[in-house]
Amino acid sequence: MSTKTLSEHELTAGDLWVFGYGSLMWNPGFDFVERVPARLIGEHRALCVYSFVHRGTPEQPGLVLGLDRGGACRGIAFRVADAQRMATVAYLREREQVTSVYREVKRSVWLEDDARRRISALTYVVDRGHAQYAGRLSYAEQLRHVRQGHGRSGPNRDYVIATVKALETQGCRDVPLHQLAEALRDEAPAPR
Repeated sequence: MSTKTLSEHELTAGDLWVFGYGSLMWNPGFDFVERVPARLIGEHRALCVYSFVHRGTPEQPGLVLGLDRGGACRGIAFRVADAQRMATVAYLREREQVTSVYREVKRSVWLEDDARRRISALTYVVDRGHAQYAGRLSYAEQLRHVRQGHGRSGPNRDYVIATVKALETQGCRDVPLHQLAEALRDEAPAPR
């Protein structure tokens, strides 16, 4: 078993919580019984992953989000019923680990509901040692990659704009991501 996935023992029986901070917020792709705004502390959302499949190619990489160390991140926690737990994990592994740039981990997440519950959620954290880890790119470099990126899941610009829209619906402003989305909204999509 890869060290980038959790063991079945670590994925204990019962309902599963999944923390989404990028496209999972607006396109989870799995059934869930509860959807709650949430906050993860200790890692932050960053456009720090070169996309070779979903939003780019090896020749023209796009740029997608990863959880990188330090800070905090607001997103969405999804509660998945126990009966759907392993099917959901299999789906997420196929979607999120297509190139193994993410490590599958459990993290403490605070639900931003009336109860302010703290739960343990499955999420995907960038592997800083992976060749697709972009690190901290300048705004200009980010914009260039997002403009050019187009992969199996569509244009990279659509991914950034949809993620910002999802953040806006929960009253969250991720300043660097919002600045990028504003620049992209102001220009016509690149011809394909």
